[in-house]
Amino acid sequence: MKTLKNHTLIYDNECPMCAMYSKGFTKSGMLDAEGREAFTEISVRNKNLVDFNRAKNEIALVDHENNKVIYGLDSLLLIIGNSFPLLVKIAKLQPLYWFFRKLYSFVSYNRKQIIPSKNDYTEKSCVPTFNLKYRLSYIAFVAIFSAYILSLYSGKLGVNLTPNFLRELSVCLGQILWQTLFLKSYLKDKIWDYLGNMMTVSLLGTLLLIPALLVSFMSIFYLIYFGVVVFIMFIEHLRRCRILKLNYFPTISWMLFRLTALAIIILTTI
Repeated sequence: MKTLKNHTLIYDNECPMCAMYSKGFTKSGMLDAEGREAFTEISVRNKNLVDFNRAKNEIALVDHENNKVIYGLDSLLLIIGNSFPLLVKIAKLQPLYWFFRKLYSFVSYNRKQIIPSKNDYTEKSCVPTFNLKYRLSYIAFVAIFSAYILSLYSGKLGVNLTPNFLRELSVCLGQILWQTLFLKSYLKDKIWDYLGNMMTVSLLGTLLLIPALLVSFMSIFYLIYFGVVVFIMFIEHLRRCRILKLNYFPTISWMLFRLTALAIIILTTI
C-alpha cells in the first residue's frame, strides 16, 4: 500500500465501525502508524484546524503540509485513492459520487443508533447532529427490508401463512406507531434515539432470518428458529434500553405489540 504521509484522521473512538476502519488504514499502511487520532483525545494542533461540530458528522482528515482539513467521504476517498487511484476515479463519477455521499451521511448520522456507545455523552463526545431526514430514511429502510424478508420467511412456518409483503409492512409500521404513541411522553427528547435503536433490533432479527431462507427443513425448524431470533431481539432490546438509561417499560410495550400482532395474524388464518 502507498502511505498517505503527513495526514491525520480524526476518528470517533466511541464508534466501533469508525475505530475498525481507521485502524485498518494504519494497519494496511495506507496511513502512517500515527496517522489517526481519537476525537475525544484530539491534540491542540489539530483542534485549531478542525471544525469541531462538522467533524462530529463527517470524519476529518488533517493535511499537515497545507494546514487544511478534508471531511466526510472526500477524506476517505483521498486515503483510498492514494493507493487505488482508479477506484476513486470511478467512485467520483456521477451519479456514483452522489450515491456514496448520501450513503455516507445515511450511516454517519445514524451510527449511534446502529451501534450505540455505552459511554455518557459529553461536549467532547463525537455525537452526530440529529438529522430528521436521515433518521426517517433509516426507519423506512429497515421497515421495508424487514417486511420483505419476513414475508418470505412466513411462507416457511407452516401455519397457513402465505408470503404477504403488505401484511408484514403493516406490522412494522404499526410497531413504530405503537411505540411512538405510547412512549413519546415518557421518552421525550429520547424518542428518536429510541426509535433508531428499535429499528436496529428489527434489522438484527431480519439479518438472522436470512440464512434460514437459504436452506430447506421441516416447518418445525423454522418455528423454533424464529422463536430463537425473537429471544435474541428481546435481549438486544433490553441491552439498548439500558444504554439509553430507560427502564423496562419500552421493552414491555414492544413485546406487547409483538404478541398482539402475532395473535391477530394467527386468528385471521384459522
